[in-house]
Amino acid sequence: MSTFNFTLHHASLVVADTAVALKFYCGVLGMQQTDRPDLGFPGAWLQLGAQQIHLLELENPDPVTGRPEHGGRDRHIALSVQDLEPVREVLDKNSITYTLSKSGRKALFCRDPYGNALEILQRV
Repeated sequence: MSTFNFTLHHASLVVADTAVALKFYCGVLGMQQTDRPDLGFPGAWLQLGAQQIHLLELENPDPVTGRPEHGGRDRHIALSVQDLEPVREVLDKNSITYTLSKSGRKALFCRDPYGNALEILQRV
């Protein structure tokens, strides 16, 4: 069996309105938008160090209602931060609901305006 030494380049999330999504990802979470080629549909790319999040403004084939309240029980992407407390403060300030990790780790789960689940965990 071969070992390929994969690293994550990007994760893509479906959003209904790129401008609204950017208010959350850039305005609330402080992510930085980067250049994106014309792909024939709206969207945005966000740079996170060597990785990216691609926001795709497309019709969502998945239900946005009826998803588990706790994002850890749903499809999600996980982002790590040095200190979780400032993230909690900015989510609270912006009235964004989140749940704490059920495992006891220093982590929380929230959703973007389109129901995409994010895990944000403190690096150990």
